Amino acid sequence: MTEVSALPLNLPPLTASLQILLLMSALTLLPAALLMMTAFTRIAIVLAILRQALGLGQSPPNQLLVGTALLLTVFVMKPQLDRIHDMAWTPMVAGTLPAEQALAQAGAELKRFMLTQTRKKDISRFAEIAGGGPYAQAADVPLIVVMPAFVASELKTALEIGLVIYLPFLVIDLVVASILLAMGMMMVSPATVSLPVKIALFVMVDGWTLVLGALAKSFGDGS
Repeated sequence: MTEVSALPLNLPPLTASLQILLLMSALTLLPAALLMMTAFTRIAIVLAILRQALGLGQSPPNQLLVGTALLLTVFVMKPQLDRIHDMAWTPMVAGTLPAEQALAQAGAELKRFMLTQTRKKDISRFAEIAGGGPYAQAADVPLIVVMPAFVASELKTALEIGLVIYLPFLVIDLVVASILLAMGMMMVSPATVSLPVKIALFVMVDGWTLVLGALAKSFGDGS
């Protein structure tokens, strides 16, 4: 009996319409992939936790939080974006560098940024899952290993920062609830009183500037 693996696979070349369809499908996934390879993940999660800690519900709205996260991402990633523009985009537009090499240059720059923000144990874990490693140096780690390790590391870092931000607001909620209980005002919702208190304190300490500045500095020497 003929083995299935021995059957010849004479696949016809892809038609132009099918190639365009595959290209358009890839372009729809490209923005999400790029966002996961930048500082956006950490910033967006921390801002969402901050809104939850303040108890503001849907204010600021999601569009504003995402826009703020994008702007801060561009601010943090400006050194990498400048190098990608100088070493990849400009030579490719000038015709001195093929598109494949330009894409490789851009990928290498993003990979360097991700490696500076990724925990070594996360890289080791995903390298073990992929059946690779150990690697002599960080540059030898393949991009397919760096990407999930970077995402896992960013999620953990974002939750750690979010926890530090959340705790002071939690203390305010507990203090307000205790005061209302001691005064016998059990019918008054603690959130009704604690919300203006939290907003007032947050504005007094210039909270948005502190949080956004701390987020930008949290990326260390990734530039």
